[in-house]
Amino acid sequence: MPSNAEFTALAGPFRPELLAHCYRILGSIHDAEDLVQETYLRAWRGFDGFEGRSSVRRWLYKIATMACLTALETRARRPLPSGLGAPSDDHRMAVAPREPSVPWLQPAPDALFGTGDPAAIVATRTGVRLAFVAALQYLSARQRAVLTLRDVLGFRTAEVAKILDTTTAAVDSALRRARARLAEAGPVADDLAEPDEGTLRTLLDDYVDAFTRADPDALVHLLRADVALEMPPTPTWFTGRRAVLGFLSTRVLHPNLWRMTPTHANGQPALIVHHRAGDGRYEPYGIQVLTLLGDRIARITSFNDPTLVSTFTTDRTALAPETHRAHPAH
Repeated sequence: MPSNAEFTALAGPFRPELLAHCYRILGSIHDAEDLVQETYLRAWRGFDGFEGRSSVRRWLYKIATMACLTALETRARRPLPSGLGAPSDDHRMAVAPREPSVPWLQPAPDALFGTGDPAAIVATRTGVRLAFVAALQYLSARQRAVLTLRDVLGFRTAEVAKILDTTTAAVDSALRRARARLAEAGPVADDLAEPDEGTLRTLLDDYVDAFTRADPDALVHLLRADVALEMPPTPTWFTGRRAVLGFLSTRVLHPNLWRMTPTHANGQPALIVHHRAGDGRYEPYGIQVLTLLGDRIARITSFNDPTLVSTFTTDRTALAPETHRAHPAH
């Protein structure tokens, strides 16, 4: 068996990109972390048998991909509300109850995908855009693996065939079907034309301020006319600025009810959300991921799942009652 130092030196640097890979295929950051852990355990146990016929990186991707495919044999796809039904443009409609039985898509913190080479980080984060990961859920498990290995990670067809223990013809066929199905699912833009850093910071500050003060009028100029709002695990979702603002102003916004801390998820601006409890303490509530087009918000995806908060911060305790202006999380 190799020493811990030898194995860590060879395999350790690939952990962030393997996590991103498993997340793309599974749609769950919790499941992805579990599968990466399993990948390294299998790699450690099988390292003596690694003959060096491929790179360590490709060998690890083979273990991780096969582990994901095995896991998906017993797991349903992870949708967003927009993948299950039509939206409403009337905020007065009855909102469906939470649906905990659906394995909803989860957001993923950028911080887990590494802090090394900037070019590699950009490539990784582009491949985990929320719309892209949601679209992947329409594909079969094997199609997800083929498309991510080829189109996101840039493995050659012959390499993908070796990773999946199949033929190059089978890889090409699966890739064609995956691309066609992805196109049917809707446009998935890699470049969301986000504003520059200064404009983005101002937009987020204004958004947090409007939410904290419960001021829907202040949100008007931050949202596109065709903005969408979805809130898993609630299946109901809304489109159009009037419907979104109507829902927020009548059912969500109350002064000092929310504390929101800017962060990054899926290569996009996001917010860690805490909710004020009856005793005045702020408790974990969920994660909001914002999709921007230009200097306006095109989509608010509010993952109202308190268990996600601990993935985005090491502080798992409820916050003190005092209300402070949010600052970017590091």
